[in-house]
Amino acid sequence: MPADPSKPTPPAPAVTRRDGSQGTVVAERQTARTKPPRMFQVVMLNDDFTPMEFVVMVLQHYFKRDLETATQIMLKIHHEGRGICGVYSKDVAATKVELVLAAARRAGHPLQCIMEAA
Repeated sequence: MPADPSKPTPPAPAVTRRDGSQGTVVAERQTARTKPPRMFQVVMLNDDFTPMEFVVMVLQHYFKRDLETATQIMLKIHHEGRGICGVYSKDVAATKVELVLAAARRAGHPLQCIMEAA
């Protein structure tokens, strides 16, 4: 909160140093600098067995992609061997990888999903 200009600023407290001299204490505020969290991309890898429809469903369900975007990512995975599903903080990315792998196992598909530093 800014200081009220109509009120006088109170004097800084006096301090007696070890050598007996007088001085004042000045507190300096240092701004805390925090780094943004390191981001990780979730990547799905192509295989010859997982149906394309399953990949699209996973992209829609776990990555909240619309049908068109999910289809584009699935085609990228199919043609290039891998595709980025999204970029997240480390914990979120790890959770998404585990959810995808668990869904693939339940459905009996060998779909692979990994996370990499972005």
